[in-house]
Amino acid sequence: MAHALDRGSVIAVVGSGAMGSGIAQVAASSGHRVLVYDTRPEAVGKAIAGIGKAYDKLVEKGRMGALEADLARERLQPAASLAELKEAALVVEAIVEDLEVKRKLFAELEDLVAPGCILATNTSSISVTAIAAQLKRPERLVGMHFFNPVPLMALVEVVEGVATDKGIADTVYATAEAWGKNPVHAKSTPGFIVNRVARPYYAEGLRLLQEQAADAATLDAVMRDCGGFRMGPFELMDLIGHDVNFSVTQSVFKAYFNDPRFTPSVVQQELVNAGFLGRKSGRGFYRYGEGIAMPAAQAEPEAERPHTVRITRKRDLQDPVFDALQAVVSERLAAAGVAFSHPAMFDGTDTREEPAFHVHGAAIYLTDGRSATQRAADDKHPDTVLFDLMLDPAKGTRIALARADQCSEKAWQGAVGMFQAAGFTVTRLDDVPGMAVMRTVAMLANEAADAVNQGVCSARAVDIAMQKGVNYPRGPLAWADAVGLRHIAAVLHNLGQAYGEDRYRVSPLLRRKLAANVGTNSAGARFHAA
Repeated sequence: MAHALDRGSVIAVVGSGAMGSGIAQVAASSGHRVLVYDTRPEAVGKAIAGIGKAYDKLVEKGRMGALEADLARERLQPAASLAELKEAALVVEAIVEDLEVKRKLFAELEDLVAPGCILATNTSSISVTAIAAQLKRPERLVGMHFFNPVPLMALVEVVEGVATDKGIADTVYATAEAWGKNPVHAKSTPGFIVNRVARPYYAEGLRLLQEQAADAATLDAVMRDCGGFRMGPFELMDLIGHDVNFSVTQSVFKAYFNDPRFTPSVVQQELVNAGFLGRKSGRGFYRYGEGIAMPAAQAEPEAERPHTVRITRKRDLQDPVFDALQAVVSERLAAAGVAFSHPAMFDGTDTREEPAFHVHGAAIYLTDGRSATQRAADDKHPDTVLFDLMLDPAKGTRIALARADQCSEKAWQGAVGMFQAAGFTVTRLDDVPGMAVMRTVAMLANEAADAVNQGVCSARAVDIAMQKGVNYPRGPLAWADAVGLRHIAAVLHNLGQAYGEDRYRVSPLLRRKLAANVGTNSAGARFHAA
């Protein structure tokens, strides 16, 4: 078992920008003497002063003792040249994202530092294998990818190139853990874990906008209020910057040889062409500036409260998503004086498998990747309404619905009135396949499954990475387990049927999990042990 570098070990950080400064701050706080080098000496002094101010703020907030802060400040030292880094046990590079510049730096470093010194790159997008390829000892180089802002973000991706020594990767993992981080192991593949698995969060949102499912503000609200994400995809892209986000998407798309799953969006390309880069330019999907209010999300007008609601379901079918919503809706409707029938079971001749709410002739189902219009045609039930996935109905304030083109106004108003009576703001999405949260979660889970299937990381690692690296409310594979792998696979299959694209192909690992549980209604299929 590998051990973390002890506190007597010297850590060197090359690059004193936001990332380098953050890494230096964390290492010094953890008891290491830290040498900071930059080709611009004045930048080093500015960075160390900035770290000192950060310590002062932590002391003011009671999150760090005054003596502890003083000692950490003393451990930060500027280095005038690379030669001064020769005593380091670990050198972390945090410079410009340019392969040749990084190669040149590490070539110089390996002739200066001790043979046992670990060389680490904080690259977020460049192959660790490629960076190490020209070194005399490529096995000593590993990726140590922090997330910005480093002092606050818990995730560190420990990335192994083809030549990386496993023991070195384990030491870096243990060291990151000793620094209070949540490290995960990853192989050096395009995007590593987070930048790869996160692509569908942006891509599905952009496609929904392009297909006019709703406006950006409404889609953002659905992803926040129904899906539990801290930010919707459009406000998040505006924050990141469209030039940066689009560039990463292009990079991953190219690196995976134009795999359609990573296809960039024309919508985002046009924003970049226009110079509408988000917050930093004053305009992206939203406008920014003094006195400019954010647009409101769509909400259906108040509908008449129904008198009775019932549900139907097959006796042997488990549906945790529907059951969770049913429990909330039935309790709230009872409190509001609406009669809610006990579940009535379909008999064995009924072809409809999934449970449904029934009100004013409407049959209301959880989306399975088909449009409501397609489902209405398949089921020969014109008054079909679909609801989107919710992270937690008990805490949710909004529900997204879509109606079939064949659906009567009476049936639609009954569905809206039922959920409003249960205390939800009802937002209507146009009838696109898979709605918003469900198709996004299905694609995130599918990409995570492929990453695991291809040996990039473990199931545990991908869930930790997405929660700690980009603040997802739940790891994508854990979310797939909660929804049910059979349902996730059905959503992906139906999206593929609707669009006729390889983009929605079902991961071989997901298919394997389901195949291993044939005959059990796939209820036992999981990515994580129960």
